[in-house]
Amino acid sequence: MSDMTKENLARLRIDPERKARRKTGPVALLVVVAALLMAGLMGYASSRKSSAAPPAAAPVAPVAAPPAGDALLTVTGYVIPRERVEISPKFMGTVRAIHVKKGDVVRKGTIIVELEDEEYRARLREAEGRLALAEANLENAELNLKRALELEQKNVESARVADDARRARAAAAAEVKIARGTVALAETYLNWCTIRAPIDGVILEKLVDPNELVAPQSFGGSRGPSTAFVAMADLNDLQVEIDLNEADVGKVRLQQRCRISPEAYPEKVYGGYVAEIAPEANRSKGTLQVKVQIEKPDRYLTPELTAKVDFLAE
Repeated sequence: MSDMTKENLARLRIDPERKARRKTGPVALLVVVAALLMAGLMGYASSRKSSAAPPAAAPVAPVAAPPAGDALLTVTGYVIPRERVEISPKFMGTVRAIHVKKGDVVRKGTIIVELEDEEYRARLREAEGRLALAEANLENAELNLKRALELEQKNVESARVADDARRARAAAAAEVKIARGTVALAETYLNWCTIRAPIDGVILEKLVDPNELVAPQSFGGSRGPSTAFVAMADLNDLQVEIDLNEADVGKVRLQQRCRISPEAYPEKVYGGYVAEIAPEANRSKGTLQVKVQIEKPDRYLTPELTAKVDFLAE
């Protein structure tokens, strides 16, 4: 081999150290790239985990779940008390004092109105006097009858005298009964001068003022005496009154569960059930009246406010 050829071959030969560096260079690069990829994946995972964790918050009080079920029908009605009581006088009289005002909460038996009672106190005293007189006459008739019977046994008086004494005694006893009845009637009228609440409830309207004349019935016209003292109701016993379209009557039945929400407070939801379905429809309106009983009403439910009612499927 010529010297020229050996020289060229020597130039082409690779140094072992350079050969090793070529082999390790790509491997080191791959290791660095892999380490960077792993670091990126770990950072992404930790950021996902931290963003998924909810921030600490105060515990929320549990909220009562509304009545469950799908609504077959939704209708709007008006909140009403199940019983509205208008307290009226039992005879014509004049108001001496009224002890309640609109919105007052009263208990059964509370005195709410007093009428002038001087006339009825005088009538009671008169009746008591007549009773005392009748009892005295009865006592005298009994003594006369006793004497007549004794004289009849001794043949001093005839049987006719004894019979007359018996009739007088019976008449005196009857007069006592009449007098006692008159006393009871006078006491009744006197008691009626003090008007008490017939139920526990709230005064919805005050219809009279002191010194005003009241009567149990209207005589016509707009300037006659009042026929009621107050209107009251128990606001713990409320219903929703609905005029149901006759096309929807088939979707409603007695005791059907309902969901009630007042329009004024749409976030408030109450349970209820169909308590009453009218026995006849309103021909002119084409409706049937339905009343839905509200369970556990509270201060948010006010009579005559509008409420939405969902009639629920079973």
